[in-house]
Amino acid sequence: MTETATSLGRAYAARTGSIEDFRNYIDGQWSAGETGETIDNISPADTRDIVGRFPASSAKDADAAVRAAAAAFASWKKTSVSARAKILNAAADYLDANVDRFAAELTREMGKALNLSKDEILRSAQTLRFYAVEGQSFTGETFPNDDPDMIVYSQREPLGVVSVITPWNFPVSIPARKIAPALIAGNTVVFKPSSDAPMSGYRLTEAFVAAGIPKGVLNFITGGAADVGPAITVPSVVRAISFTGSTTAGEQIHRSVGFTTRTQMELGGKNPLIVMEDADLDKAVDLTIKGGLSLSGQACTGTSRVLVMKQVKAAFTEKLVARVKALKVGDGMVAGYDIGPLATARQLDTVLRYIAIGKSEATLLCGGERLSGPAYDHGYYVSPAIFTDVTQDMRIAREEIFGPVIALIEVTSYADAIAKANDTEYGLSSAIATRNPRYIHDFASDIESGTVKINRTTTGNLINAPFGGLKRSSTSTFRESGRAALEFYTQIKTVYRGC
Repeated sequence: MTETATSLGRAYAARTGSIEDFRNYIDGQWSAGETGETIDNISPADTRDIVGRFPASSAKDADAAVRAAAAAFASWKKTSVSARAKILNAAADYLDANVDRFAAELTREMGKALNLSKDEILRSAQTLRFYAVEGQSFTGETFPNDDPDMIVYSQREPLGVVSVITPWNFPVSIPARKIAPALIAGNTVVFKPSSDAPMSGYRLTEAFVAAGIPKGVLNFITGGAADVGPAITVPSVVRAISFTGSTTAGEQIHRSVGFTTRTQMELGGKNPLIVMEDADLDKAVDLTIKGGLSLSGQACTGTSRVLVMKQVKAAFTEKLVARVKALKVGDGMVAGYDIGPLATARQLDTVLRYIAIGKSEATLLCGGERLSGPAYDHGYYVSPAIFTDVTQDMRIAREEIFGPVIALIEVTSYADAIAKANDTEYGLSSAIATRNPRYIHDFASDIESGTVKINRTTTGNLINAPFGGLKRSSTSTFRESGRAALEFYTQIKTVYRGC
């Protein structure tokens, strides 16, 4: 393995203790938190490396951000859509111009491979440009009527203050796909990133500031959910909340707000991949690894259950285990590794706990070890685990783990596979590996998930296509991504205009 320049930079920072302090961005000003307390942004690959320090903000800070957004709304609402689009495009240019630096920071703070971080930055820039275009053609309708002296039409207007709360696993692309449609539609935003990956959200905010966004239109605040969350969700002036995270947290937010506040909750998943008897097994193994182990399994759409037809299970399992055993686990800053660390100490503990549960329930075929040695001792590294003999009643088959753990479940027919795939409280993403046209046709209708993949991984979605889940994976009211996302951030008035 060859150590990159950015990896050497991490080692230098760890040795010298050179740590930069970052600030909130409220009402057009970079400012420290009211309490003066900070949160260390720790690298999961090497916990001696502190990426930066961020404010441990208070409810008072959060209230200031909400008030700033409310005060800025009237002016931003009247700002021409072309002027808003210009800011989105300029912010996209800023991300492109700084992609290498921002990608290195993203990898340092949450662990994914450097090439994946770079892809995320570039994808986020693309998202901003998409909404800069789409937002300029998203409008109302004109309705025919029998009165020649009257015109009836609908017009779309922004809601007002929008709170955006995002997770650590895609710390730029998820905020981008929420903030961009909110801004282009004329809303003002309070943005709270995860405390486990605030740097990337900071850089996204920095891109908008560099693009010339007016004060108060976008406000960035860091801090604990208990300290900041209620202050940016409960006030009646907050007209919409877009949240991505755990089902428990999302449901709590949803219950805490009034009926005049819209919520868009993208939550957990227990996503199945069905491998039929006619599947290309090598491709099915590839889909399993890419869908279940990329990003160390830390994707809400990640494959966590593989339902394999009985007649091909032995051959599939043999191929899968051989491939998984060959995967290399290590620092995402260093080229040549397939899987990086888990993002946080809390996530490490969760994954190890579920692996222990899995050992008591099913058969562990490989992996599931906390890795040790000079390259691993200061990071959150676990070898990917494959379990077999898994049944529907087992916890590793039912509960979201959010780590590199895959459960193999035997099925005996297409109907059996669909029944077991749908036997979950979640409905985010699903996939099938098959060549059979009948299975392909029926799967899209029979499966209970918001995203349906055929001979593709459960992970990944286009920026121009709607994204969201069913059942407890989402509120299922408004979709993210694509043109459909603009519906969440606008309200409709119907106008009857006479002479």
